[in-house]
Amino acid sequence: MAGNKNLHAANKAKKDEFYTQLSDIENELKHYKEHFKGKTVLCNCDDPRISNFFHYFSYGFEHLGLKKLITTCYKSQNRDLFSKNDSERAIWLEYNGDKNGNKVPDPEEIGINYLKGDGDFRSPECIELLKQADIVVTNPPFSLFREYVALLMEYNKKFVIIGNQNAITNKDFFPLIRDNKIWLGYGFKGGAGHFLSNYEDVATASDHREGMIRVSGVTWFTNLEIQKRKENLILYKHYTPEEYPKYDNYNAINVDKTSDIPMDYDGFMGVPITFMDKYNPEQFEILGICAGNSRVNKFNGIVEYEPMSEDRGGCALINNKRVYSRILIRRKQQTEYRLAAEPKTPFNS
Repeated sequence: MAGNKNLHAANKAKKDEFYTQLSDIENELKHYKEHFKGKTVLCNCDDPRISNFFHYFSYGFEHLGLKKLITTCYKSQNRDLFSKNDSERAIWLEYNGDKNGNKVPDPEEIGINYLKGDGDFRSPECIELLKQADIVVTNPPFSLFREYVALLMEYNKKFVIIGNQNAITNKDFFPLIRDNKIWLGYGFKGGAGHFLSNYEDVATASDHREGMIRVSGVTWFTNLEIQKRKENLILYKHYTPEEYPKYDNYNAINVDKTSDIPMDYDGFMGVPITFMDKYNPEQFEILGICAGNSRVNKFNGIVEYEPMSEDRGGCALINNKRVYSRILIRRKQQTEYRLAAEPKTPFNS
């Protein structure tokens, strides 16, 4: 989409200097306050000289009841980086709370430690810091998002991080969503975030801000329990074959909008990826995704799928025309759902 041109360019060039506004951090993390008490928080993709994550946790250390705050700073490779960090050595900072009673993180209260390497979150010494953390909170490099998440999962870490919503459709990332190992947080207003950046803002949307880049489709991902996941989506529409056509290649019906999910259909449904923002695992079950290369999802034999030449590896088809990525779901029932109740092939009969 047009609003992501700079993000795509940054990914290609491996340039990831997008800094999160303090207001966006505050708006999201206010929902997680109960999780931080007595915990060690790590911000391992931040320059503390300008990082609003470091600002939020250091100034709110006592209010949140933190045990320890650690942040790592990547060594600057170029003097013209947006961060203005021309240090020849990477550092990591440790803050253990106010010592002089003014409830301000004074410089002398912040321990500065030098790293042997460049501060890459994948380096052995940064992984040692990761092991100390209870919760990781940061805006990881867009170009390394999947690799970053894989590391968090490998070390079984709790986290609240920023990423692009399109990551949901990735064949490696989607199983984590399906299996309820990762879910969406509260997100950015309007589904778009404004980040401090020196990139030119070429987004087509009218909401431009000086010194910032507008990126659409960004959201917060987490594995911390939040109230949002316990709220049921209110369903009000009734199923009709005319409004909800079946796919040519899946035994599921198409639902164009999350708000249009029928209240009286117990079979398989394909919904847009924006459904994840309203997903309650007690109300719905996620079965798979209809997208390019989605055949790797397997569906465990539950959802019938018939490969067709036009589906490009698994996209849902209606009258032989591809539909944008759809997540396959069904409503949870009091009794076990029987596959025999589902229509058999041909799927559009």
